Amino acid sequence: MQQQLLSESEIIELKPWLDRWVERMENPDYIDDDPVLFMHAFEGKLDRELAGFFAALMAWGRRDIVIAKVRDLLKRMGHRPAEFIGNFSERDRRRFEGFKHRTFKPVDIYWLTMILHNILQEYGGFEPFWKECHREANRTDRNLLAVFHERFFETCPDAARRTRKHISNSEKNSSCKRLYLYLRWTIRKCSPVDPGTMTFMAPSELMLPLDVHAARQARVLGLLERTYNDWKATRELTSKMRLLDPDDPAKYDYALFGIGVTETGPGDERILNPQFL
Repeated sequence: MQQQLLSESEIIELKPWLDRWVERMENPDYIDDDPVLFMHAFEGKLDRELAGFFAALMAWGRRDIVIAKVRDLLKRMGHRPAEFIGNFSERDRRRFEGFKHRTFKPVDIYWLTMILHNILQEYGGFEPFWKECHREANRTDRNLLAVFHERFFETCPDAARRTRKHISNSEKNSSCKRLYLYLRWTIRKCSPVDPGTMTFMAPSELMLPLDVHAARQARVLGLLERTYNDWKATRELTSKMRLLDPDDPAKYDYALFGIGVTETGPGDERILNPQFL
């Protein structure tokens, strides 16, 4: 069956409907059942950003399982992620024994924590590191997350190679869903859900966190032509959402999520490509 796509004018006509979905989903009730709750669980900026970073990296699979695993990890850190990571040493490695989530193993948590420790020691915080990556990306005309991946592992060259797969790289054609989820949490302002703790970049620069569910709804609606959930698909869908709000395209992640989880879905009149349902 041939795939149908909306024209630019048809996408713009969809804006009021998608905006209503954003308004419906982006509310405080959303927080308790989503990994973003860990950015609301702390008062300190660095605690929020480090807890949120692990929560975003582990946001893979059922949300209730993700939340349980992040809780387990933060408990191992004494519920003080900034203090634990800032003072991390080899003797603390044993705290991660037995931890597992999907392809995350204790060795991965150890190296991620060690790298974050090195970043805090050198930059005095997590946002200054992101800011430096952003500056380099603009200077070299590269994508932020490609630079982030490169610089992240440069801080600890001995890190296990297997751990690298947990930090996406757009130059490897990854959709970078989990890192853009983290950036949605930390960069968007005036949101009842996204805490917006960082200011190193504008919300207009965000890309949609493209997971399988958002991609499926986008294809059903005729918003996404590419059939692979990769970096090219992320760029394509984000460019369509910038037609609707160039200052805050990532907010439409809420709309696509909401459409996907409700029993009614988009409604028969909106479905262009039922083969993707």
